[in-house]
Amino acid sequence: MDIALHYAFLPHDDADAALAFYRDALGFEVRNDVGYNGLRWITVGPADPSAPAIVLHPPAAEPGLTDDERRTIVEMMAKGSYAAITLATHDLDGVFARLEASGAEVVQEPTDQPYGVRDCAFRDPAGNLLRINQLT
Repeated sequence: MDIALHYAFLPHDDADAALAFYRDALGFEVRNDVGYNGLRWITVGPADPSAPAIVLHPPAAEPGLTDDERRTIVEMMAKGSYAAITLATHDLDGVFARLEASGAEVVQEPTDQPYGVRDCAFRDPAGNLLRINQLT
């Protein structure tokens, strides 16, 4: 079977802050930026157009959610416990330095984990956890 990851979805609550983080600090290109009814869906990813992309979406726009569910999502995002993604790089220290210099919220400095991975972690402006692994 030939199957690959194409998109991952992360919520955002401020499109401009999300762009400043993913485009300006992380260095991803904007592949698409779609507005509808005052909301924005922004697709970002590495410069390689065949690489998987992240769709930054307004979480309240999901159909079928109740007002209570929307409030729960907002509360979980504020705590940083709603969504997470793991990225990878050959230059973990360089990426860490770039994100730290941008003012991004550091969760964990580069660390050799006991399970064999060297990684660091940040929160994006919406509270999503981004772990970044060192590629060997």
